[in-house]
Amino acid sequence: MPLLAVPAARRLAESLPPRPAAWLLTGCAALLAGCTTAALGLLATAGALRLPPVAALEHLSRPLLGDDPTVSVPAAWGAVGLLAACASAVAYRTARHHRELRAARRGTAAHPVSGDLCVLPDAAPDAYALPGGPGRPGRVVVTAGMLRALSPAEREALFAHERAHLAGRHHLFLLTVALAAACHPLLRSLRAPLAFALERWADESAASRVGDRRVTARAIGRAALAARPEAPASHRPRTVLAATTGPVPRRVAALLAPGPVPHTPALRTGFRGRRLIAAALLTCVTFSAAGALDAAADLHQTVEVAQGETTGR
Repeated sequence: MPLLAVPAARRLAESLPPRPAAWLLTGCAALLAGCTTAALGLLATAGALRLPPVAALEHLSRPLLGDDPTVSVPAAWGAVGLLAACASAVAYRTARHHRELRAARRGTAAHPVSGDLCVLPDAAPDAYALPGGPGRPGRVVVTAGMLRALSPAEREALFAHERAHLAGRHHLFLLTVALAAACHPLLRSLRAPLAFALERWADESAASRVGDRRVTARAIGRAALAARPEAPASHRPRTVLAATTGPVPRRVAALLAPGPVPHTPALRTGFRGRRLIAAALLTCVTFSAAGALDAAADLHQTVEVAQGETTGR
């Protein structure tokens, strides 16, 4: 199902406003990863129940469990191996995420802070939103080089952009998709459209906050031109979003574009297309979840039958 659902989710997200697009991509990734993990868990459990020690422990009649154990048991071991790999990848990515955030907080602790703004003396232009930890508020981290590259109005727009990342806890969206991708590799392709949707979400929040879309667009464009991706600020973690990342020209164009004219034939066609894509995505997710639930119910019924045979029920 992810093979079909991921392209549908990407296509549907392109036609939605940034905020619902981010929730759609994150929710889709979490649901599909959950169904994949459940399927592996059920496969491992079904094979384990056919092992003589487990069957005896659970008082199961092995002939009534069905399937050839020469097939189901090796398949179960394969599922166990995949589950172990998924668990290891999830644990590693979670630990790396927290480790990088802690290192960034330590790296910025010695620098001056004004409210939620932390200024680093680095000459390389950079700015990013650093999430807070237990008892620590989030910070907007900006370098001296970035402050010199922008006008006062553009700085306020950039700060508003980064504050939107903090307020929306956008790093958790990215972490969720990263963990989902550890459970199913096809879900990795949702990371790029999610990052774009989160940046667009922050762009629109900043434009609303400063009250000037052109100033916000100019701030994003100049910040991206000033930044040097090949030499990022030393304290920035890989797991946080920065205003200079992603397809900046598309973001600037979206901020400068006029609002769509409603009730045009093109928009009506687009709406019908979105409904078809949404229906296809919902069907994929529903089939994935229904398959896992049906397998769980079937396994439960099989176990009850096998237990009833051995206990005389």
